[in-house]
Amino acid sequence: MTTTDLESTPADPALSHTRGPVDVPLLTETIAGNLAATAERHGDRDALVDVPSGRRWTYTEFLADVRRLASGLHRLGIRKGERVGIWSPNRWEWVLVQYATAEIGAVLVNINPAYRTHELEFVLRQSSIKAVLAAPQFKDSDYTGMLAQVQPACPDLELVVLFGDEEWESLMSGPTDTEELASIRAGLDSGDPINIQYTSGTTGFPKGATLSHSNILNNGYFVGETINYSEVDRVCLPVPFYHCFGMVMGNLACTTHGSCMVIPAPAFDPVATLEAVVAEKCTSLYGVPTMFIAELALEDFDSYDLSTLRTGIMAGSPCPESTMRQVIEKMNMEEVSICYGMTETSPVSTQTRSDDSLDRRVSSVGRVGPHLEVKIVDPATGETLPRGSAGEFCTRGYSVMLGYWDEPEKTAEAIDPEGWMHTGDIGEMDPDGYVQITGRIKDMVIRGGENIYPREIEEFLYTHPDVLDAQVIGVPDAKYGEELMAWVQLKPGAPDLTAEALREFATGKLARHKIPKYVHVADEFPMTVTGKVRKVDMRERSIEMLGLA
Repeated sequence: MTTTDLESTPADPALSHTRGPVDVPLLTETIAGNLAATAERHGDRDALVDVPSGRRWTYTEFLADVRRLASGLHRLGIRKGERVGIWSPNRWEWVLVQYATAEIGAVLVNINPAYRTHELEFVLRQSSIKAVLAAPQFKDSDYTGMLAQVQPACPDLELVVLFGDEEWESLMSGPTDTEELASIRAGLDSGDPINIQYTSGTTGFPKGATLSHSNILNNGYFVGETINYSEVDRVCLPVPFYHCFGMVMGNLACTTHGSCMVIPAPAFDPVATLEAVVAEKCTSLYGVPTMFIAELALEDFDSYDLSTLRTGIMAGSPCPESTMRQVIEKMNMEEVSICYGMTETSPVSTQTRSDDSLDRRVSSVGRVGPHLEVKIVDPATGETLPRGSAGEFCTRGYSVMLGYWDEPEKTAEAIDPEGWMHTGDIGEMDPDGYVQITGRIKDMVIRGGENIYPREIEEFLYTHPDVLDAQVIGVPDAKYGEELMAWVQLKPGAPDLTAEALREFATGKLARHKIPKYVHVADEFPMTVTGKVRKVDMRERSIEMLGLA
C-alpha cells in the first residue's frame, strides 16, 4: 500500500475503515543507515545503560561496538540473509547483537528465553539457523546444556557463542573492518528480511513472522514520534527484547530519535524497574498491564520519586481502566500511550496520542498509525461493518510482515490477496476512528446462543473492591454449550471471594447470562514471557478443576 494509495482513496466515514496520516514520510534507509545518522547527530548523548552491569554507552561508543561486533560476525562467516539466533534475557549484549546483525544484513531470530529443548530444536531447524549467540544460563534454564543437547539434530547450526566466553570476548575486542562494512551496507535494502519472531501459538508449533528493515524501523520510529521522543528522553525497558515490544517499540523507537535505552534487569522485577527509573531519571516507562499493576502494588511505592516520568507505553494485552488511571495519576505518566498490534504487524497498528482525552486513553487503543489503514469486518463474510459494530480487526500498510518463514500456506491464511492482515481480534471503531479491542474471536464465549465478550465482564470485575486482576473464560456446559468462569487475583488482605458472593455483587449490574457461574481465586495467572495471559491454559486447568472433561 503506497502513500499515494492512502491519500487518493478516502475511507467511507460511515464504515469501520480509516487511514492514518501521511504528512511525515516513511523512512527509506536500513537500520544500519539510520543508526549511523543518529550517532552523527547525537554522538555524545547516552544510547544504552545496562543497570545490572553498570555499563553505559554514548551513541558514538555504541555505534563503534556495534560495528566491531558486526566485523567479528562477518569474520566468522555470517553473511547477508543467513539466520543468527539470539537466546537470552534482557542484557546489553542482546542490544548490540540486534544492531550488529542489521549492519551485515543477517536475519536475527529471536528465541524465547522460556523455551525448552523441544521448542528450541524446532526453531533452530525451522529457520535453518547458522549461529546462535546466547547467555550461558538464566534462572533455571541451562542454555549451554540445552544447546549442546539439540545441536546434533540441527545440521545447519555451525556455531554457538556464549556471552562472556572466549569467542565472545574475541568478537568484542577484535578489529573493525570499516571498508568491508561500508561495502556490505551498500548492498543492503530496506525491504530485506532482517528479523524473525516466533509467535506464541496456542496450538501446535509457533510460526516465524518475518520482518524487514522497513517494517520494524518505521514502526519503532512512528511509535516514538507519536509520544514525542527526542534526544532528551530516557526510556526504561522492563519488557523483553525477544518480543517486538522491547526491540521495536523500545530499542528502535529510541535509536531513531537519539533517546537512551535503559535496561533495569534481565527479566521484569517491579522494584528494579522503579529503582532504574529513579536512578537514571527516566522520562518514559514501558510495560504490559500486569507489570504496572505489580509496580503500583509495592508496599513502598510512594517512596519512589517518579517525577521525571512524562510518558510511556502500555500494551501487550487489554489495559484495565483503573490501572490506566493510576498510572497517570500516581506515576506522573500524563502522556502515557496505549498501543495495540501484533508481531505480524511489526507490531503497532493503533496508538493513543498525548493530546487524547483521559477517557479516550482509558477506553480505547487509539487511532490508526501513520501510513497504515485499518478496518473492522464481519469474520464470516469479510464485509466492512458500520461504525460501532463488533467484528474482526484487519490492517494493512508498511507494517505487515513479509510472511511466515517458509510457510506460504499459513501466510496466505493470515494475509488476504489485497494485503490485509487478519488479526483474529474482535474490535469496534467509533465515529472518530478510535478502536476498542474487546477480545479474541477464539476467546468469545457462546452461551445458549448468546455471544459474550470476556473483556466486558473483566472490566466489570475490576470494580469489585477486593479484586486486583481478573480474567474470564468459557468452560463446557451440557445445557448452554458454554458457561462463564472468572479467575481473580485478590488484593492483599481481602477475604476469599466465592461464586455466590460474586453473583450477588453482579446481580442487577450485569445481564444474567453474563454473570460467571464459576469463580477461581488464584495467586497468579498462566502467562507467556511477554506478560500475556494464556487463556488456553486457564481453560485446560479449569476443565480439570471442575471435572468437566
